[in-house]
Amino acid sequence: MKIALLTDAWLPQVNGVVTTLRELVQQLEAAGHEVQVLHPGQFVTRPCPGYTGIDLAVRPGKGVAKMLDALQPDAIHLATEGPIGWAGRRYCLRHGLAFTTAFHTRFPEILHAALRIPLGWGYALFRHFHRPSSGVLVPTQGVLQMLERRGFRHLRPWTHGVDTQAFSFHGEVAKSTHIGALAHPVALYVGRVSYEKNIEAFLQLDMPGTKVVCGVGPLGARLQSKYPQVRWLGILDRAALAKVYAAADVFVFPSRSETFGLVMLEAMACGTPVAAFPVDGPTEVLGAHEGQAARGGVLHDNLLTACQQALAVPRHEARARALDFTWAQAAQVFQQHLVPARSEGHGGWRIGHKNVTSLSLDS
Repeated sequence: MKIALLTDAWLPQVNGVVTTLRELVQQLEAAGHEVQVLHPGQFVTRPCPGYTGIDLAVRPGKGVAKMLDALQPDAIHLATEGPIGWAGRRYCLRHGLAFTTAFHTRFPEILHAALRIPLGWGYALFRHFHRPSSGVLVPTQGVLQMLERRGFRHLRPWTHGVDTQAFSFHGEVAKSTHIGALAHPVALYVGRVSYEKNIEAFLQLDMPGTKVVCGVGPLGARLQSKYPQVRWLGILDRAALAKVYAAADVFVFPSRSETFGLVMLEAMACGTPVAAFPVDGPTEVLGAHEGQAARGGVLHDNLLTACQQALAVPRHEARARALDFTWAQAAQVFQQHLVPARSEGHGGWRIGHKNVTSLSLDS
């Protein structure tokens, strides 16, 4: 099966969306599918306003159309709502093609925080983007329900995974040359140093030990100046990052607007328990649904309390929860939600459905 995956988030960007899509492509290709990724590196780009480190394609419409004309894909997935996603949307509507989309990031909140654009305007724009989609893939039930309340339709649940070999288990807090000799407990944050991450809720905590931040973003310079006692590591490659996860006593996830939070799974795979607010992403990752106790960490409205209690969570419990998430499973769910690009009555049909024999999961 030939799959066109259109995304505004791709290498050299470092974020959860890029990690998700790279792992997805790897799984799909391992299953024998041909995947062509249309990404910003194939176009002239410019920095995203108010969000340094993210480059967006400039007028990619003709290039996108040329690539899709040449590929003639069996299925089309628009992963993001940026210029490439919009160009793909226009192409599909112009040619009467069905496609799926995904809601990876709460960009209306980012636009509100960075540019003061009202949330209602942002969600109206995104609702318009996703309206013709045959399936909007959403990573958590909480986000799915939120989007339903905001008038989104054709929502489909889609989980994520973690590479449990790259992020290997450590039964005790390990030593890392990247962190060095620091006072324990070591509380770690990994992610964009940006508006929507609510990172100052972590940096302001009055707790013993050492705070460590791994990541860069538009707030980096200001926060490094304001919190010089924090150990700032910048961006690390995957191998180094795994060692840093393993060297932490607790992983702190302060975001209140995350759609999922892959970094929590990576930390837990290394055995490091998570402390977070009881909101959509952490609730999904820690399995705290409908009164169930969190597994692999602690959720609490007081982030300091969550950190203190998470220090008592056995590292093997964090690892066990991470093992519930695999990229193979995530890729299988993704395939089930794909729709044939060129099929009469495509609305709601899935590739692999018994009535769509020409495009089975094994084709």
